[in-house]
Amino acid sequence: MSQAAAGRTLSGVVEWSRGQAERLIWRDGRVVPYRTEPLPAPVNYGCIPALHNPADAAEVDAVWLGDPLEVGRQVMAPPTGLLWLADGDHKVIFGEDDRTCQALLAWFPPERGARLLGPEAAWEWLDSLGSAVVPASPTGL
Repeated sequence: MSQAAAGRTLSGVVEWSRGQAERLIWRDGRVVPYRTEPLPAPVNYGCIPALHNPADAAEVDAVWLGDPLEVGRQVMAPPTGLLWLADGDHKVIFGEDDRTCQALLAWFPPERGARLLGPEAAWEWLDSLGSAVVPASPTGL
């Protein structure tokens, strides 16, 4: 990890819990019902409210690998990777879990060009957006 990435974390909000079809969305500081998807989410999906992605004019998307997380939960952690997509609608990855990582890749059709990149690529992309990141908290949250 580079000096630039050391000790940096991001705060995100879970909008859609792994295994659920009911999807919520972050609006005006809270999660609200959005829609029911035809398939359940293979990962925990959400956003980083403080950052916007110009590719879709919305908050930066985030995914948390591993066990289901409660919708509305705010999570502060360092990114562990980046799901790069050809259309620029990249997803910041948190956590490490090979099983859900493979499910994440399989979720996107081939034409989106999904590729997994490491934490350095995540920080490079976030910094290009002008990210305001905070140092890691003493409690490791």
